[in-house]
Amino acid sequence: MKSASPLFSAAFVALLGAATVAFAQGPAHHHEAPPPTNLQVLPKTLTGEQVHEIMHKWAAALGTECTTCHAEDATRKMPNGRPMLNFADDSKPEKSTARLMVRMVGDINSNYIGKLESGGEPVSCATCHRGHLEPPPFVAPPDHDHDHPAPAAPTNLSGSTGR
Repeated sequence: MKSASPLFSAAFVALLGAATVAFAQGPAHHHEAPPPTNLQVLPKTLTGEQVHEIMHKWAAALGTECTTCHAEDATRKMPNGRPMLNFADDSKPEKSTARLMVRMVGDINSNYIGKLESGGEPVSCATCHRGHLEPPPFVAPPDHDHDHPAPAAPTNLSGSTGR
């Protein structure tokens, strides 16, 4: 993969903002995460604990669990007897989709939101997903502006003068 542009990097920092701020304030629970391997979208300088916090924020934004993207390692068990997850494994298509979506969010933030004169609020996974793995469909609110009638349709669409 080619190296990220400065704009993408800046947008990616914005994308990770909530997760990294939460990490800096201290995680809700302590988790000894091993150093990450096979990072393809996240910066390779992140610690295991930082990646763990980011993943939990993303999982919350999508209303999902770690097992959605990460395959179980049947050869290794956790203390509770459940299989451990192989975080480096790329066998689940959802993991590729997640990487694609993270790149898309970074692209939107750097190439569109970041270029707005007003600055604009960066988008995140939650912007569309709102706690659901499949983004809920958008339903436009009913038009409540009854004081202003809709513009009249043109009466002559053919371009002729009617003479």
